[in-house]
Amino acid sequence: MSTIAKQNYRGRYHFSPQRNWMNDPNGLVYFDGEYHLFFQHHPYGTTWGPMHWGHAVSKDLVRWEELDIALAPDENGMIFSGSVVVDWHNTAGFFGEGPGLVAIFTHNREAEGNSPKQAQSLAYSRDKGRTWTKYEGNPVLVHDASADFRDPKVFWHEATRRWVMVVACGQTIGLYHSPDLKAWTLGSEFGSGTGFHGGVWECPDLFPLAVDGDAARTKWVMLVSVGDDPAYPEGSRTQYFTGDFDGVTFTPDEDSHVVRWLDGGRDNYAGVTWSDVPAEDGRRLFIGWMSNWKYANLTPTEDFRGAMTVPRELGLERRNGIEILVQRPARELRRVRIPVLALANVGKREVEAALRALRLESYELIAEVPSSISFAFQMRTGGGQETVVGVDAVRGEVYVDRTKSGRHEFHEQFRGVHRAKLLAVGERLDLHVCVDRSSVEVFANGGQAVITDLIYPDSASAGISLAAEENDFRLISLAIYELAPPVAE
Repeated sequence: MSTIAKQNYRGRYHFSPQRNWMNDPNGLVYFDGEYHLFFQHHPYGTTWGPMHWGHAVSKDLVRWEELDIALAPDENGMIFSGSVVVDWHNTAGFFGEGPGLVAIFTHNREAEGNSPKQAQSLAYSRDKGRTWTKYEGNPVLVHDASADFRDPKVFWHEATRRWVMVVACGQTIGLYHSPDLKAWTLGSEFGSGTGFHGGVWECPDLFPLAVDGDAARTKWVMLVSVGDDPAYPEGSRTQYFTGDFDGVTFTPDEDSHVVRWLDGGRDNYAGVTWSDVPAEDGRRLFIGWMSNWKYANLTPTEDFRGAMTVPRELGLERRNGIEILVQRPARELRRVRIPVLALANVGKREVEAALRALRLESYELIAEVPSSISFAFQMRTGGGQETVVGVDAVRGEVYVDRTKSGRHEFHEQFRGVHRAKLLAVGERLDLHVCVDRSSVEVFANGGQAVITDLIYPDSASAGISLAAEENDFRLISLAIYELAPPVAE
């Protein structure tokens, strides 16, 4: 009987809980110098169970300190996903002098023999999120028709001077508004006849982005995650729409009549953005749960299960005549770079020789190449294992091949090749890859084509190599950095 050696699959620069289960990010908010990351958490087991809100904070989006459980199940049910806002003007009446944090979340109550009842509730914190008091008037919003009514994302809409909530209602998104976070009015619904419906809709978000950085050309972006359905091999994934929002109704533009996916990989789900990032910063920051409901309960980690993607900066850019959502790793990751290799204008042999000497588990690779050539980097190699990240210039695609990436026996559909189309490529193509102990995240063409995939190689599989058919292949530039953040202060 063979024995599989215990491996350390906890990422060095990806957040995961100290112990037990984690899924969706919740309550992303910046307040008083801290980024808050709440998350769906089962603190007593490594598979999905009674949902709590776990909690971690960071000053730099890289080093995270896990805190006590923020919200626990009560007489109204389990604590499902939701959001947190800073109530700067005390609209809810929970605070005296100064602002405080308000969580808006889904209570999921299960009764024997009946379908679960989902409703939206509030909690508030007067001490920077360290302790929470649930509102005595919970729940504040119920839905008479939909059994799936969850994952509220709330934000302040300055033009109408009121709060807006987007919340999943089975196969549509409800858009509500409120003056005080307590009394909510339905303004409109979005989604009927639009987008992909091969699974329950979940975890919406809605926010404005300036097109190509031009504030005079701002559009709104709606994210909608779609749950796993056995009929679709991709499992759970996230789509996005662009359009206009007037405080009541989201109107998708023509580009949104075609289904557009946030990620070409299998492992970026339920992602949402931080609220209350300071105006002087100006970024729209995103993080997702790095797993897939097809196999999330089965992945071969020890003591914990679940991790987040790297935090990402989102933008809207016009490519091929349409506005597309781009993603790039948050710039804070640069602060924990340790330079390993830097090459410029080098041929295939020089690159191969330089890479042959490297043994790396957790690193960042940034390459610039002529867009007319096909090539691939073989990462986390050793003992017959490899994860291939490549560009197919003929097909105009970037891809990740994890068919030989390590352990895969936990689910028959884990192995595979995942692709993303490259749009409007000039003479040069940039490829930015974040590799960790159990993941690869690929950002190509300025973050236009993105692939996020889990991998489970042996710790000893730490080699890296280049594959290119053209003997006259030349890299314009290549930089590799080890990423090793210190422990949170």
